Order: sequence, then C-alpha cells, then structure tokens
Amino acid sequence: MNADDPNNPDNLFRDATRDVKPFPAAPVRGSRPKPKPAARFTKADRQAVLRESLGPVDPAILESGDEISFRRSGVPETLLRKLRRGYFKVDAEIDLHGLTSPQARHALGDLIAREIVRGSRCIRVIHGKGLGSGPRGPVLKNVVNVALRRMEVVVAFGSARPLDGGNGAVYVLLGK
Repeated sequence: MNADDPNNPDNLFRDATRDVKPFPAAPVRGSRPKPKPAARFTKADRQAVLRESLGPVDPAILESGDEISFRRSGVPETLLRKLRRGYFKVDAEIDLHGLTSPQARHALGDLIAREIVRGSRCIRVIHGKGLGSGPRGPVLKNVVNVALRRMEVVVAFGSARPLDGGNGAVYVLLGK
C-alpha cells in the first residue's frame, strides 16, 4: 500500500480524526496527598527490643502482687534489690511442696542450720504459689515468711526471679 493511497488505513484514520479536539484536563476531585511511608518493621523491631529488655514477666507477679521480701534494719535496700535480681550464687535449695506446715518449718530450720555450718551465703526456698490451697491462700508461703523473719541468721529474703520460681520461691541471704 502506498502512503498516498486514499484507501490506506492510516490516511483514512487521519481524515476521520482531523477535526477532533482533545478535552480540557479536568481537575481530579477529592484527591489527597499520599501519607508518608511509615517504617512498620522498624517500629515493630523497637517494640520487640523493649519487650526483650524487660525480661520475662511472671503474670502472677503482675496480677496478684504477692511477692514477699524482708531485710533486717541496717541492711541497705540495694542489697535486697541485688538479692531479688539473682546477683548472689545460690549455694543450696529446698523444695517444700507437699509438706505440712510443721514439716516445712522443721525442714527449713534444718537446712539453714546445715548451710550456716557449711558457710553458705544464699539459699533458695521453694514454697509454691499456693494454687492448691484454695481459699486459705498460700499456706507454705506464709509459713516460710514468718519462720525466716524469726531466724536471726537471716539477713534478708525476697521473692525469686521468674526463672527461679518467681513468687513461688524466695532467695534467702544468710549472715555469719
């Protein structure tokens, strides 16, 4: 096909559209500027780092507030704080689960007497959270709390870190 041929499709199209004028550009209604991109993963990463820095959280501590702690007069608060954070090496431990109150008192007294002779500085006493005690509350926990306060060799005690039993155990710092 020849470019000058009137039956050429290109020529037919040009002839058909010769008087066509484009529409004027209409403004787009309701357009808003796009929001700035947010770094979703950076924000999520920051939150994850914050959660990790707080360490594991024992829900029982947050909900019930039944931590126990004690320090003799003259013992600095910082020492108790270090004890509760697990700064001291645990030399011995006892698990009182399943014992009656008198048995628990006796076993605790025996352990502390033995560890004083051995020169131990810190022990862990696992008393449980009292979940099986029903409406009476944590029986062994209360026995431990009262018994340790009465023992002169006990310098301080406080609820353990979650990985060591949380509020179901205490670290006990012994004096000489």
